Amino acid sequence: MVAGPVVAVLTTALALLAAWASGVPLRDPDHVVGLRLLLVIGLVIVLVGLDIVVRARGRCEKRIPSRRALQSVRRERWTRRRWAIVGSALVSFYLTYLAYRNLKSVLPVLRPGDLFDRQLAEADRALFGGHDPAALMHEALGTAVTTEVLSVVYVLFLLFVPISVALALVFSPDLRRGLFYATAISINWVLGAASYFLLPSLGPIYATPGGFADLPGTAASELQRLLLYERLEFLYDPAASDAAQSIAGFASLHISIVFTAAVAAHLLGLGRPVRIALWVLLALTTASTIHLGWHYVVDDLGGLVLGVAAVGLALRLTGLKPSGSPAIRARAEAGAA
Repeated sequence: MVAGPVVAVLTTALALLAAWASGVPLRDPDHVVGLRLLLVIGLVIVLVGLDIVVRARGRCEKRIPSRRALQSVRRERWTRRRWAIVGSALVSFYLTYLAYRNLKSVLPVLRPGDLFDRQLAEADRALFGGHDPAALMHEALGTAVTTEVLSVVYVLFLLFVPISVALALVFSPDLRRGLFYATAISINWVLGAASYFLLPSLGPIYATPGGFADLPGTAASELQRLLLYERLEFLYDPAASDAAQSIAGFASLHISIVFTAAVAAHLLGLGRPVRIALWVLLALTTASTIHLGWHYVVDDLGGLVLGVAAVGLALRLTGLKPSGSPAIRARAEAGAA
């Protein structure tokens, strides 16, 4: 129960230290702890209502559950204690995310001029026999329909994270499993911020935009332009009240978080369709990061490492015993140790 709050407190402390060192005050970019938190709380309330209805219907022969059955499920499953734990997990998750956004924002101030895009691009070409992996994808898959599809995949990640956390906290038969998942995702934010400071980079679309100039306009390209505009405004005046920047390449948190979700599905013994869907999502997300120029292949490999570390640390912090396959359990428990 305290794993999520512990991660939130430690990450907030790091964000406060970074704010002091950079002279840039803490901010709430994109209303992280305002509108976003309220929206996900509303989603959880709706899902709790659905959970009660589904469980009550299982106790009745009729299609519409009786009021008595609904009240019985609500009293048994959604006690004040459970509500308090779920609420604490949600607040902790978004406080961690808020701290992460602030750490990411002040990166150019604390590490000015330190960019490793050239080295990361060279590592990619070494892996692909001297070729640029994005150029290979453009040639092999085309740049019309593929770009549109992968743009949707990339942008949907923004919905995947809050929805998956809400689903885990509401529908997990054992609440500890939902808390484990929320903690694992939170740890991804912490490890991701650390990786940004380790190897600051912008990503291919910003370092070598010519390689992506022929891609059609999509929601992802609009987002890329918006992020660049915000970064330039931040660099012009970091102390401005609404200034924030969100560009950082290594490592890819899109990859680390989706990978964490896929591994967690195995550890928690979720159904085969869910597990397959998450691995497919990981494959498509990986393709989108390269095709659209968000990340180098090395960034995605780094994201896999972050995902493994996040799962291991979350198991250690929550004390959860994996319930999936023996092979997965053994590897996860070895990582936690």
